[in-house]
Amino acid sequence: MQLFWFKRDLRVFDNRALSLAAARGPVLPIYVFEPEMWACPDASARHLTFVHQCLGELHNDLARAGQPLVTRFGPILDVLEDLRQTYSIQSLWSHQETGNAWSYERDKRVAAWCRDNAIQWHDIQNHGVVRPLKSRNGWAMQWDRFMAEPTTPTPILTPITDAPFLCPSARDLTMTPDNCSHAQQGGRRAGQERLASFLDHRGRTYRSAMSSPLDGAAACSRISPHLAWGTVSLREVTQATWSAQMQPRSVQWKASLKSFNSRLHWHCHFIQKLEDEPRLEWENMHPAYNGLRPDQADPIKLAAWANGETGLPFVDACMRSLRATGWLNFRMRAMVMAVASYHLWLDWKATGHVLARYFTDYEPGIHWSQVQMQSGTTGINTVRVYNPIKQGYDQDPTGAFTRTWVPELELIDDLYLQEPWKAPNAATILGKSYPMPIVDVTHAAREAKDRIWAVRRTEGFRDGAAKVLKKHASRKPATKRARPKAASNQLSLPL
Repeated sequence: MQLFWFKRDLRVFDNRALSLAAARGPVLPIYVFEPEMWACPDASARHLTFVHQCLGELHNDLARAGQPLVTRFGPILDVLEDLRQTYSIQSLWSHQETGNAWSYERDKRVAAWCRDNAIQWHDIQNHGVVRPLKSRNGWAMQWDRFMAEPTTPTPILTPITDAPFLCPSARDLTMTPDNCSHAQQGGRRAGQERLASFLDHRGRTYRSAMSSPLDGAAACSRISPHLAWGTVSLREVTQATWSAQMQPRSVQWKASLKSFNSRLHWHCHFIQKLEDEPRLEWENMHPAYNGLRPDQADPIKLAAWANGETGLPFVDACMRSLRATGWLNFRMRAMVMAVASYHLWLDWKATGHVLARYFTDYEPGIHWSQVQMQSGTTGINTVRVYNPIKQGYDQDPTGAFTRTWVPELELIDDLYLQEPWKAPNAATILGKSYPMPIVDVTHAAREAKDRIWAVRRTEGFRDGAAKVLKKHASRKPATKRARPKAASNQLSLPL
């Protein structure tokens, strides 16, 4: 019997590892709710809710294929040993996962268990991340080839058991309740709908609207949580995008699809960084930045930032929106992280964990690479100290987004919305229903820049940056890459 372990690949279509397992013999598909995983500081109840929704559809899809999903609760080694005692297991199958430090250590224990019990573990590549990767040279070409391969149809499974399908609640896992009132719906059907509607009509203004917290909510694809939890495969998304690019489209559409296609590459480019260097979850990419910020984040500033109570209206609007929806457009993600790291001078690990819990689409590889980039600790990226006041004026010119999420400023005139302390009636609101700014934006930004650039001027910094560049930077091929053609019969979506 083949044992298939679902992790962040919650689908039956284009699940190559599942198809390979089914070709070897009867498959028992399992999902294990591991209490230690859900107790990690980057896990939240909104993730659990999304996973529950995904598993409900996955269970039904597997049932239609012949064998429903089996769910178990407990440490993975205990579950595997119990299954070994019950069934004659020949092989364990799964997709490779670039997860957090806990899952990395967990997988090493699983590998040891497999060796001890003479069970072969087939850990199959899931998307464009390569394991192991000796060099970034040629990586982009490998990505193209992998995405152009035919998608894998849903396999036919042999019935083995009709075990009850049970999912533990947040309370069962002793998790803090999470009120994400406007969360995205989980499950493959929702992911398919998001991709289809984006490529059909929503994405036309993607390139120009993606930076807006209001317009971006509709113009962006919104498939990121489905990629993070694997209800859709990156290959099918990429091929659907290539197919859309081949259709007659306006100049605006073509520009948007080109930008979107670039971000599909970025997805794996950033995950590859964590795959190649797991320490990036807890150590600065460039060691010269070690000790730059206090290891313990100021609890008052951290709470104000996390709760959207900094007194900086646009920052607070973004954080409140994120808490309620589980999503924020990319530019605003970069801004709130930069404000935390520069203006508030908070440890990026502490703020990174807050955002990880808030993002329904939390993908460890992308997340920690971006957290460090926006905190100026990579040593190779441009230092971007966003001015949150200017960003409010630029990205929310009408004030609609800010007013939606910071209703305390209802009586503040539009002219002063992003700087309410300048309003004639500021005294009636600030310090009462809405806080005064917890930091002077101009002074804090200047001080942060001085500290960051002082590190960059230290002896040996350039040598360290060269090492980071060699290991993690993208490589531009000598010749222009030709995008492989994806056959129309490889697409799973009616576009």
